[in-house]
Amino acid sequence: MLTDTVCAALSAAGLGIAGVTAYRKRFLAATRIAAYALVPLGLAMTGIVDWVADLVFKPTVWMGFGLLGLSWVLFMIGRAVERRSGGTRKERRAAAAAGQAGVSAGASEPALGSGRGAAGGKAAGRPKARGGTSSGTDDFSDIEAILKKHGI
Repeated sequence: MLTDTVCAALSAAGLGIAGVTAYRKRFLAATRIAAYALVPLGLAMTGIVDWVADLVFKPTVWMGFGLLGLSWVLFMIGRAVERRSGGTRKERRAAAAAGQAGVSAGASEPALGSGRGAAGGKAAGRPKARGGTSSGTDDFSDIEAILKKHGI
């Protein structure tokens, strides 16, 4: 009952403002204001205002919204953990199998050569021959050579 009175008062005030605006010969703005002013009264007459008031003032409704929020947070945590861990166990196995099958023999070779420059028997910047695999120390020597070249 109180909400209906508040809505009627808001509509009356809005229609009064629309009348003043129309008196100032601003008819387009007055029409827009009158349209907005009739919304609260229309909502009150349809019963939506009472439904919203019941929705807002019932503690069980707020607990329901809280549970929906908790559910959403749990979904987001699950997705973040799944993304961070790389997916499910089946997806990881399939990706590992596809990754091992798709790697070529020379893919682990360093692209810049041995890192020894002309003293090592190769010119700097030439790729290493793809005959064998490189060890982890060769990778670090390449990095060291690049850093020395740039004075770091």
